[in-house]
Amino acid sequence: MIFFYCSLAISIITIALTIYLFLGFKKIKQLSAQPIIEIQPSVAIIIAVRNEEEELAKALQSVCNIKYSNCRIIVVNDRSTDRTAEILLDFKAHYPNLMVTTITTLPDGWLGKNNALYQGYTSSAEEWLLFTDADVLFHLDTLSKALAYSVANELDHLTVLPRVISPSPILNSVLATFTIMLMLHLRPWDAKNPRSKAYVGIGAFNLVRRAAYEKAGTHVRIKLRPDDDLQLGFKIKTTGLRQDVLVGNEYVSLAWYKNLRQFMDGLLKNSFAVANYSTIRAIANIILILIVVALPMPVMLIFGSTAIRLMACAMLLAHVVYMTVIPPYKWWYAFMIPFAGFVMAYTTLRATWITLKQGGIYWRDSFYSLAMLKGKD
Repeated sequence: MIFFYCSLAISIITIALTIYLFLGFKKIKQLSAQPIIEIQPSVAIIIAVRNEEEELAKALQSVCNIKYSNCRIIVVNDRSTDRTAEILLDFKAHYPNLMVTTITTLPDGWLGKNNALYQGYTSSAEEWLLFTDADVLFHLDTLSKALAYSVANELDHLTVLPRVISPSPILNSVLATFTIMLMLHLRPWDAKNPRSKAYVGIGAFNLVRRAAYEKAGTHVRIKLRPDDDLQLGFKIKTTGLRQDVLVGNEYVSLAWYKNLRQFMDGLLKNSFAVANYSTIRAIANIILILIVVALPMPVMLIFGSTAIRLMACAMLLAHVVYMTVIPPYKWWYAFMIPFAGFVMAYTTLRATWITLKQGGIYWRDSFYSLAMLKGKD
């Protein structure tokens, strides 16, 4: 009977959370539905790059083609050793509004990307700052529509949920579950509510009013956070500033990782950071993922009675409906949720173990001690 009542509780909670997610996601407006801004405030598009020769030209071309006359593109080349500098030199010759800043050394107490973004800020004077990555593709009207929404709603910070492109169907299915977990954690649809603790920040598109960025403390306050995009959103929200989020779809897209292995390796640097480098909290997160995401449906289907198996089928049906009506509209991703849960639990466990074992993290060929990351160094 204990198994039955636990299964019933998990089924009810799962279906309720699925409905909650659907209703929450539907509250987020589409970037594509926004108008084109008429009076253009000045914007600095700040991009940190390090050894990005594979994706840089394509992404930078999309940025340079944006239909927005009152903007400047600031690319910060952070100690690249490949053809990145050569690519940037070629673009600079063709686009006069593109500025390249080169960093040759990393200051103590900074992560490389965070320092690069901050240096981009110090090289700017524009009213708005758009922090983005070197692999993001933009529609021609992305910036104009984003600014129109931000100005009309008197926002200090706007982030856009990008469309993530990968050649790997397996990775895409895992990313769908990863997105669900992230949405439940952040509740981005409530970020605009000043009474809510919800916040949001996405590295692909963090548009911040300059005065708000400075009031929140700039990247100086998050200089050792590998999850800098989320933390920037958190600092802005807790400072009492106004933020919101839009769905980007074809207006903001990126190829995050090419396969599942790259995805799992890429999360090594920040999976432990999400738990604020607390082993107890990391273990609690792993157990929660296993209990809520990975184990319920397999255990209920394999070991349950007929009634319990029907509950598992009801949960699966709820997931199928959700995956069908929410981008990227792939119903079969619902069947991959348990697998994705095991992947996320394993990745968090591996990240915690490796970080503790080596006493810190390696990121972009630099080592950062755990004491430094915790602010004790």
